[in-house]
Amino acid sequence: MISKGIVFILIATFAFAIMNATAKELSDFHPMQVVFFRAVGTFIFIFPTMLFRKIPIIGNNPKFLFLRGLVGVISLSTFFMALQRIPLGSAISIRYLGPIFGVVMAAYFLKEKVKGLQWLSLLIAFSGVIVLKGFDPRIDSVSLGLLLISALFVGMVFVLIRYLTDKEHYLTIINYFMVVTIIVSLFFINHWRMPLGNEWYPVMGIGILGLIGQVFMTRAFQTENTSVLAPFKYMELVWALIMGYFLFGETYSWIAFSGIIFIIIGMLLNVYSKNKKQVTQS
Repeated sequence: MISKGIVFILIATFAFAIMNATAKELSDFHPMQVVFFRAVGTFIFIFPTMLFRKIPIIGNNPKFLFLRGLVGVISLSTFFMALQRIPLGSAISIRYLGPIFGVVMAAYFLKEKVKGLQWLSLLIAFSGVIVLKGFDPRIDSVSLGLLLISALFVGMVFVLIRYLTDKEHYLTIINYFMVVTIIVSLFFINHWRMPLGNEWYPVMGIGILGLIGQVFMTRAFQTENTSVLAPFKYMELVWALIMGYFLFGETYSWIAFSGIIFIIIGMLLNVYSKNKKQVTQS
């Protein structure tokens, strides 16, 4: 029987995949306006919940919470910029380098040991990026650079969340991310335009989908071990490839697709290495 945790994470990955497809559908808008849609749609649900449940708004570590928010908005904005330029599956695949960047940064900042298998996973994943970039002409250098920046800052997010998890309520962490994102995105308001007609549906939906993804992802990791859930996180890429094909007509050559497979193998090897390390230490 499938556990609740696995069901939750499958719902979360599906919601995030639809959210990313929605962000791509909004390519006629400035990417920072899409970032604003994403943040405000979640904020209007989270903030009242925090007030009702009397969850701390400021938190105990405002500097690190603000830093988490700033790092998060840089990662999200560069990802949405690239998402408007290249195929959905390619963008998500390259951004999946984030957890491996996180391993390297955790080794430096949190003094966590990095095993040989984790370095190998980084090499395999980067090889996949090189293959994908080399054999998919739709991925230009600017988009690749944006995605590598996004992945690097995803790694920073992982390190900061790991540091803050036992110090702050998870809604406080998410709320800082939303507030900082809204503030930063407002600096680009001169480039925005008013949604028209049916455009309001994805505009309203993107924040709700992001909220659903975050809530179910959090519930998943609260009810099931990380070692069980981690491989299912990559279902987001499977959903993205399916949606990219049916919604945007995105296809890949076998060589380019092998680059995506290399990235997935690198990510799963990283998960396996961390799980093996936990078993050895227990």
